[in-house]
Amino acid sequence: MDKLIVKGKWNVVKGKLKEKYGQLTDDDLEYVEGKEDQLLGRIQELTGKAKEELVDEIKNM
Repeated sequence: MDKLIVKGKWNVVKGKLKEKYGQLTDDDLEYVEGKEDQLLGRIQELTGKAKEELVDEIKNM
């Protein structure tokens, strides 16, 4: 995920993702350093979007 998520910024990004994709929960969006691929996988399963598309979306938030 290109280390694009910084701890402080993740709370803002998480809020925006929950707004956009109402089905995402706090548990779905739990960020653990070093486990970015697992996080993206959970979001992919729930939104049906491609990994690259999600990374771009998160970078632009």
